[in-house]
Amino acid sequence: MALKIGSKAPEIKLKSTSGKTFELSVDLKNKPCIIYFYPKNFTRGCTEEACTFRDAFSDFTDLDVTVIGISKDSISSHLKFKKKHSLPFELLSDPTGKICKSYDSLIPIINIPKRITYLLDANHKVVAVYQDMFGAKKHIEIMLEKMKSANT
Repeated sequence: MALKIGSKAPEIKLKSTSGKTFELSVDLKNKPCIIYFYPKNFTRGCTEEACTFRDAFSDFTDLDVTVIGISKDSISSHLKFKKKHSLPFELLSDPTGKICKSYDSLIPIINIPKRITYLLDANHKVVAVYQDMFGAKKHIEIMLEKMKSANT
């Protein structure tokens, strides 16, 4: 089960492709955001999802919403993935899966992140959530719909 609508999002403190440690409550204080979790860099579905977020990036920035991707991949893998696909947003590395688990995005036993996307408002409360392992493009469509209808 995903985090519930209206619940406060857990804190995130992870290494980022920016070279810094990203901290949700500091780096995005009073700012809405999309946090999306995905299984693995360079896989077909994850590449499709990242590139669809990239292609719709101006739609998110026009609404002043930051996009952040999280997987268990290393920063070096994230940097290669980001460069190869010209991703304009940060990717965070959660090698232990602790943050993935706190967002209920870790598949038990096999310990791989689920494909799940959260829209957080400026107070970092969950406004929308979408979960589907196979419909990568749908994550972006749903979040854009929710952003346009919600006051993030």
